[in-house]
Amino acid sequence: MTLPPVSVVVVSRGRPKALLRCLTGVSQLYYPCFEICVVTDPGGVAAVQESPWAQSVKLIPFDEANISAARNLGVAQAAGEVVAFIDDDAVPEPTWLTHLCAPFAEDPDVAAAGGFVRGRNGISFQWKAQTVDVTGETHELIVDEVRATILHPNEGRAIKTEGTNMAVRRDLLSELGGFDPAYHYYYDETDLNFRLAAKGCATAIVPLAEVHHGYLPNATRRANRVPGDLFQIGASTAVFLRKHCPASQHSDVWRKFCENQKRRALRFLQSGDLEPRDVRCLMTGLRKGHAEGLKRPLGALCKIPRASEGFRKFPKSTARSPVVVAGRRPNARRLRQRARDEVGQGRNVSLFLFSLTGLYHRVRFHEDGYWEHCGGLFGRSIRSQPLFRITSFGRRLKDEKLRIAEQRRLVDE
Repeated sequence: MTLPPVSVVVVSRGRPKALLRCLTGVSQLYYPCFEICVVTDPGGVAAVQESPWAQSVKLIPFDEANISAARNLGVAQAAGEVVAFIDDDAVPEPTWLTHLCAPFAEDPDVAAAGGFVRGRNGISFQWKAQTVDVTGETHELIVDEVRATILHPNEGRAIKTEGTNMAVRRDLLSELGGFDPAYHYYYDETDLNFRLAAKGCATAIVPLAEVHHGYLPNATRRANRVPGDLFQIGASTAVFLRKHCPASQHSDVWRKFCENQKRRALRFLQSGDLEPRDVRCLMTGLRKGHAEGLKRPLGALCKIPRASEGFRKFPKSTARSPVVVAGRRPNARRLRQRARDEVGQGRNVSLFLFSLTGLYHRVRFHEDGYWEHCGGLFGRSIRSQPLFRITSFGRRLKDEKLRIAEQRRLVDE
């Protein structure tokens, strides 16, 4: 099986540190042939230019708060057969592209692919597999959680992919006009899913193509996911309903959407994260955004031309050997230094730090380039496991390595 050359598009705005962390993760991919296209604001441009990857990525300056327009600029510079997307507040597992792009090589009918997304604790899943209907409501899908599942759209529904972990054939994406700039934020990839569905395109859901998504703060939410502004969400909802939902349903769908957003805001009010005036401001912004979305132009999308520059293969795309560093929590400082040293030698490092407790496990990708797994020797990693279990250090390490073996290319010794 010959895997296709891939262009990885990363859009970043206002988060240069997160962008560099994302690029560190992307630079460790095992995929044999990929390039990186970074679309970012002046702060991100400066950060990349001062990084080790300054000459290795395609850097596209863009300083507007429009995720769709930014992604289209990345697509225009992409020279790969497939374009993959990841957010700047996300980090891929080293085998992400290998799993995500295998269906394109195996089946010429596959037009798009999406993987699973892990949340902030690095264990629980934020997103697995869903369809989405013409009202924008999503519906969970049961799929094989190891092998890729190729799905075709049903009438009135599309196969949902997440913008932080998806890929599309470049020529098809260009023909469709990429992402609709009427969606400045929210529903942007969902709109593309519906346009793919209208053409009857197949989408592969690839569970082992994993991305860790952190939900960092942006113009619309805080770091704890508390909403700060619902204007663009309201505007994009209006655009989505105009494009895909029968007009007779608009009023009911919008009313239900507003009720759901208010309930969400009230939950944050009850937790003390919002004040009553904040809830009023949020709902006012939502309605104002909806009013603007009703006036945004919905013209035909133009084909995205290919830039003159050819494929810029990322130089570190050769296979990197995986390394495990493990020990007890009191030795964390020494073990972290060893992990950094191994990264400096060009290896993909998984660091396991166990304490003699029943604490839940967490996983994070450190900005120094290694994966850190922390938790109690007797605590649970997968949240459905028993709360507490007696085990040995060696047994627990073996279990945790097995849990991520496919994602990290770890072979039990």
